[in-house]
Amino acid sequence: MKLDRLDARLVSIMQNHNRYSTEELGQMVGLSATAVQRRLKRLRDEGVIEADVSIIKPKTVGRPVAMLVLVSLERERADIVDRFKQSIRHTPEVMNGYYVTGESDFVLIVTSQSMEDYEAFTRKFFYENPDIKGFKTMVIMDRVKVGFSMPIDLDNFS
Repeated sequence: MKLDRLDARLVSIMQNHNRYSTEELGQMVGLSATAVQRRLKRLRDEGVIEADVSIIKPKTVGRPVAMLVLVSLERERADIVDRFKQSIRHTPEVMNGYYVTGESDFVLIVTSQSMEDYEAFTRKFFYENPDIKGFKTMVIMDRVKVGFSMPIDLDNFS
């Protein structure tokens, strides 16, 4: 899907604050509320906007501990990679999962209630999986920046 400048402006606004009304968005980009509604529906239907989410403060829901985990698989075969991707998708403790190049095969962001909770998670998720060669955990000490905002240069759109 090719985005024009108005689409790019809408996406830029929405990714930082998705609670504006269509009227407010229309005023910001110079469109009617109905036109904004149509564009947002198209952007969602085409997968440009993947999700409308709220970023939750982990402590408020009892999950104050987060880790960055580097995972190496035994072998890099398509069936093993696909199986591990599927396990990531179905594991709620894994907030984000990335298939990467380099020394590790995957980078995960995992949340837990405590270090004891994370240890139990590692036993179940990593140690019981014969496809995993090893993993390295780095405890996240401070969430300095959290979000999914993508830099959008409006000059790249006509």
